[in-house]
Amino acid sequence: MSTAGPTARLRGTAAGLLTAALAVAAHSVGSGAPPTGAVVAQLAVLAATVGALAATIARASDARILLGLLAAGQACGHLVLSVVGHSHPAAAAPPASAMLAAHVVAVGAGALLIAASDHLCRAISRAVRAAVRIVATPVAVAPVVLVGEADQPLRSALLLAASVSHRGPPVSLHR
Repeated sequence: MSTAGPTARLRGTAAGLLTAALAVAAHSVGSGAPPTGAVVAQLAVLAATVGALAATIARASDARILLGLLAAGQACGHLVLSVVGHSHPAAAAPPASAMLAAHVVAVGAGALLIAASDHLCRAISRAVRAAVRIVATPVAVAPVVLVGEADQPLRSALLLAASVSHRGPPVSLHR
């Protein structure tokens, strides 16, 4: 596993969101209604798991690895939705082959787009880092030390002096 840099986190976020969006969209079309209740929480956990895997697996920037992760996410999403009884009525649902083809095309296109955006983000980051190194050279600044007292008292000292009461007990009590 690799450390999750900014591009890895973006890749993981995209993979998780795509997993959830495809599962909800495909099964909303198939059944005529989006999933509700505990199924949504289960799909969120599935999407977070796929996203975390895409962010932490060392070679997840490869489109083939992403394709496998996204396909496994869709299979698990379909399994989760099937187990809880999210069925597809025969009248409203498209044929199973059309749904499978739509999943395959969406997962393939998503994997290619996420991999391409990962490589593009890395290239742009390298270019920006190189440009910043050239333009912004560090400037040494000598620390400024103030010695002595100021002409005016500090504002906090003035506020403290103004808040202290100067009233005391009567003089006759002290004799």
